[in-house]
Order: sequence, then structure tokens, then C-alpha cells
Amino acid sequence: MPSVAAILGVPRRIDEPDVVALTFDDGPHPEGTPRVMEALRDAGATATFFLSGEQVERSSSLAAEIASEGHAIALHGYRHRVQLRQTPHEVGDDLDRGLAALEEATGIRPATYRPPLGIFSFPGLRAVRRRGLDPLLWSRWAHDWRAGRAPAAIAAEVTEGLTEGDVLLLHDADHYSAHDCWRGTVAALPAVLETVAASGLHPGRLPSA
Repeated sequence: MPSVAAILGVPRRIDEPDVVALTFDDGPHPEGTPRVMEALRDAGATATFFLSGEQVERSSSLAAEIASEGHAIALHGYRHRVQLRQTPHEVGDDLDRGLAALEEATGIRPATYRPPLGIFSFPGLRAVRRRGLDPLLWSRWAHDWRAGRAPAAIAAEVTEGLTEGDVLLLHDADHYSAHDCWRGTVAALPAVLETVAASGLHPGRLPSA
């Protein structure tokens, strides 16, 4: 909820003129991630990939490829578990394992973190900040993790009322969501990028990641 994020001091937007941040959660995925990167490459766009450590360990070369193509690497935890269901020790261990997995695969220590389902616990948020990670949520999403979402609906929802500084949440994987949901996201990306350009804005990676 925006009001709760404000109370906790967790940003949902970026302070970057004429830019919207494209972000993708839950990867890397052996099929979805390359297709998303292809669409971004065709448009000359960069994005930020919030990667899960356990998936990075399964597809380390793909994680390295994301970084080599100029996209930002950010942390989505090691396992896709809600912080409220973990003890403070478990949250800290998950963060450390995730950071180690991403750094080993990409050579990059992530600067930004987004929790699974966008839910922080108070101890979890403290643990994130103690590790020098910047927490970030999002200002627009498309519910693209759901089954049967049409590409046109995904593109329309995530770009409705688009303004500079928006953080767009999409998914390049289906590890934790409806099977093959990433296909709708991939199909929606050209329309998303066209709308961003038509709004006089530029898609980009997080400046802090």
C-alpha cells in the first residue's frame, strides 16, 4: 500500500527526469528472460532485473548475460518467501545467500532490493538497510503473473497515466506464478515501449542499481 510504503520510507518511484524504470521480477528464466532481453534489445532499452538467488544458481550464465547487456542487477531474495513468514535470522540468511549468488554469477553486488510480493517486515527492512541495500517497490504494475492476462491488457494497465519517475513492475519468469505468464509480458513489451516513447519518456535501468 502506498501509505504504508511512505510510513516505512520505502520509495515507489525514482527521481530521474524523463525516465521510467522498467523492472522485471522472479528471474532468471531460461525461456522468458532471453525473450524479454530480445525485446529490450530491439528497442534499444535497458531495464532492471530483480533476480532470485535460487534461480540464479540454476541459470548462472543467463544472469551473467543480463549484466553483460547493460541491464541492472538487483536482488529479489534467495528464495521467494514473504518476509512476514520468516524470523529475522531467516530473512538475514536469505539476503546473504541471495547477494552471494548474484555476485558470484555476475561479478556485481546488487545495490537495490525488492521483497517477494512487495511485503516487508520491520526486522526485514532493517536487515536490508544494514546490508547497504536500497529498498524499492513500484508505482505501476500489470498483474502479469496471473493466468490468461492478454498482452493488450498488460500494456494498458502498466502504462496508464504514465509519468516520469514511475517504476514499472513486470515479470520475466513463471517460477512463482501462473505457468507461461511471461509470454503475455513478452508480447506486451513492444506496446509498453511504444507508449513510453509516445509519452516523451525513456525506459531505463535504475540509476542506483
